[in-house]
Amino acid sequence: MIRHESDVTPAVLAVMRNTADPRLREIMMSLVEHLHGFVRDVKLTEAEFRMATSLINQIGKQSSDTHNEAVLMAGSLGVSSLVCLLNNGDMGREETSQNLLGPFWRMHSPHTPNGGSIVRSATPGQPLFVSGCVTDAAGQPIAAAEVDIWHASPEGFYENQDPSQADMNLRGKFTTDADGRFAFSSIKMSGYPIPTDGVVGRLLAAQDRHPYRPAHLHALIARPGYKVLISQIYDPDDPYLTSDVQFGVTERTMGEYVRHDEPHPANPTIPSPWYSLTYNFVMERGDPVLPQPPIK
Repeated sequence: MIRHESDVTPAVLAVMRNTADPRLREIMMSLVEHLHGFVRDVKLTEAEFRMATSLINQIGKQSSDTHNEAVLMAGSLGVSSLVCLLNNGDMGREETSQNLLGPFWRMHSPHTPNGGSIVRSATPGQPLFVSGCVTDAAGQPIAAAEVDIWHASPEGFYENQDPSQADMNLRGKFTTDADGRFAFSSIKMSGYPIPTDGVVGRLLAAQDRHPYRPAHLHALIARPGYKVLISQIYDPDDPYLTSDVQFGVTERTMGEYVRHDEPHPANPTIPSPWYSLTYNFVMERGDPVLPQPPIK
């Protein structure tokens, strides 16, 4: 029988202890303890509680096939980055190439030959040439790895956000060669603001925070015998590098986008300036489990 507020938490924990699945039992008991502790710590009012449940409902309603408000909120609270770093790099003990999936990954990007372009419609911008290598923790190359690449346009839009871009523009899937290498050409991306017309935007405004992410290249790499590597390679010259709204930037995921003002050695018709990026992706041993796409 509950007689006082202090009786509520023990009563709920007693029910949680009956959960048959041991991992679910562990999660739910910890959730109840921390959630009830939070309510007591901030002395949550009834009006604030009703507002919180309303916001949760709005997050669900604002998510669609092309937009994931829950992922944006998790990133804006630093939860996505924390989960990523706790589960990778030898369970948080070492630096890792692993990073945020983000809300814009799509499955079934078109297969593209090594050295090919992922520019599939007119996309003004500065040419970018990327050379990547995929290795294990010992530095040994990983051949036949599937590398899924995507990034925003120079105007800061992914192709599913921008009707002027062709379907799958700035997206492509590559296979590493015997030396673990892949390469492609594209257009240098820019940073961009995350969508602010939902609950996340209201939170940022209330906290006087900007909505910007620094420029970055996405990669999702899969190979049997290895954990799926999800990474973002950030531009160290971006003005929002140290204040990423999604808390995603780590030292290990900073690339070097080198500017070249001279003619391209293989094709002098390529306009200057052009950029190059070379990066080594390191995979960990494990089960190759693909994430669920946040959008279609």
